[in-house]
Amino acid sequence: MIAYHIRINFHVKIIMNILDFQLSKHFYSAFKKLVFAFIVCSLSVNGIALEIKSEWVQGGLVIGQTNPSHQLRFLKHNVAVNDDGFFVVGLGRDAPKNVVLTEVLSSGETLKHNFTVRQRSYREQRIEGVPKHTVDIPESALKRIRKEVKLTKAARKVKSNRQDFLQTFAWPAKGIISGVYGSRRVYNGKPGRPHFGVDIAAPQGSIVSAPVAGKVLLTHDNMYFSGGTLIVDHGHGVTSTFIHLHKILVKEGDTVAQGQPIAEIGTTGRSTGPHLDWRMNWLTQRLDPQLLMDGIPAK
Repeated sequence: MIAYHIRINFHVKIIMNILDFQLSKHFYSAFKKLVFAFIVCSLSVNGIALEIKSEWVQGGLVIGQTNPSHQLRFLKHNVAVNDDGFFVVGLGRDAPKNVVLTEVLSSGETLKHNFTVRQRSYREQRIEGVPKHTVDIPESALKRIRKEVKLTKAARKVKSNRQDFLQTFAWPAKGIISGVYGSRRVYNGKPGRPHFGVDIAAPQGSIVSAPVAGKVLLTHDNMYFSGGTLIVDHGHGVTSTFIHLHKILVKEGDTVAQGQPIAEIGTTGRSTGPHLDWRMNWLTQRLDPQLLMDGIPAK
């Protein structure tokens, strides 16, 4: 809004010069307020004022709306805006307390929108006496792992025009939540990577359904860490990843509807028991799927 105040002062002075008014300081102040009210009203009517419709929180998916002709940039990424002005951005596990969303208006003017991100605390579990071979990655597997990481990164870079992320998400499986986003295990004093998904424990062969509609970007039967892996595009850089799958029921390029069976729960890859690990991304930012859900999955 500071940028609008600067513009209004400038516009008022132009108007005053054109009309060649010699007004008192009191009248000038009143006149400026009137112009300000007019411009703010005009901004709202023309859909220029940017509106955020969800919470800024670590791991959060943030949906907003602005003028469709405006350009947005966030965390070094260009942000797609649909024909109705809707857009989406994401915040990773360790997103800073203060972030900036840049908006370029049709006139070429640039606005900086500052937002405060709610910070979270995460669970940490310390485990001692774990055999070294179960913690360290054998050198013979590194080439394979690098190839698989490249595949998943490429899928998560896709920014399609799909708008499925605007739907209300549903739990993709029934079961018990056995692992949460952001948690970290420390093995023999050495911190492991944080957990970037929500785990749903259920018997092997239990159905995994699409939480919202989307298009299948990647299927892989047996990745080193994640085993059976499936990535679905929900549009504008938002993807769901389902891992440790026993069986994948769709193929790359398929379009899936919300609730459609897409896989079966398994315990493939580095897994200690049958469960679904559901992860979400906005491009490079890893999101917490549970923030999009009401309650817990049915058992």
